[in-house]
Amino acid sequence: MSTSSGELTVRITAKTQEALDICAFELRAVHAPSLPAFSAGSHIDVHIGGFTRQYSLCNDPSENHRYLIAVLKDAKGRGGSAAMHEQLHPGDTIHISVPRNHFHLASGARRHLLVAGGIGVTPVLCMAERLASLGADFEMHYCARSPERAAFRSRIEQSGFASRVCFHFDDGSQEQKLDIPALLQTPEPGVHVYVCGPKGFMDAVLRSARERGWPEDQLHYEFFASDAAAPRQDDGSFSVKLASSGRVIPVRADQSVSQALNAAGVGVVTSCEQGVCGTCVTRVLEGIPDHRDMYFTPQEQAANDQFTPCCSRARTPLLVLDL
Repeated sequence: MSTSSGELTVRITAKTQEALDICAFELRAVHAPSLPAFSAGSHIDVHIGGFTRQYSLCNDPSENHRYLIAVLKDAKGRGGSAAMHEQLHPGDTIHISVPRNHFHLASGARRHLLVAGGIGVTPVLCMAERLASLGADFEMHYCARSPERAAFRSRIEQSGFASRVCFHFDDGSQEQKLDIPALLQTPEPGVHVYVCGPKGFMDAVLRSARERGWPEDQLHYEFFASDAAAPRQDDGSFSVKLASSGRVIPVRADQSVSQALNAAGVGVVTSCEQGVCGTCVTRVLEGIPDHRDMYFTPQEQAANDQFTPCCSRARTPLLVLDL
């Protein structure tokens, strides 16, 4: 059932412990037999207790009667995951967004290399199941701190593609740990790499791939969170200009562009507020942004024709925005 704002009202029909500190939630529509379709790599926004958090869908995309998400309880997080673990129970209703996908499987790829770290397995597992159903060529590497922290391990081991999956555990022997440089040693035409997990893990995979010459259009990734929104000591003030009206709005050192715009009555839709999800992407017509997002590729950032106002700032005194 949709709310008036276009969001969905869903009921939690199951809550299961998938691994240490990881719970899975099954969501079903209220007063409706089905939910909007989604594709492998999609995520939804979950709204709970003043928090909005993004979670990848990790069930089969052919299922239209439910969504399945998994949530890692992060002691260092901002409270959203703790609220999910501690406050939500089967029978509760919550509001979510319709699915969005910024982490698509590449059409026409000759082969797919899936790399997951920790809770980053959620979209990657969905991808693996989709590729297996299509008969596509792929392999999957799943890194976790220990077997008890590997979500959906039994589901993977019992799947028809289990032989294509390699588990790598931090507390295991050295020979079973993932050798990222070796895995990505030689760029191959038509082979696409997908990575999701903690930022440090993803940085290591992407850095290794780029150092070895993998083309950017063969690298696919989705960050769950970043420290992009954290203020820096050298942050200064600047201004943004609305191209449609010529209005100039100052941005203080202690506020984001989106906060300044919203305070001035110029609505900018945000979601993650960390430069991860791409919801707030805005075109830049003049000036040079100070990119602090984890959403754009390095080439897209270098073009300086768009930015994420939730966290990115300016390298020039003025940015002219397509607003």
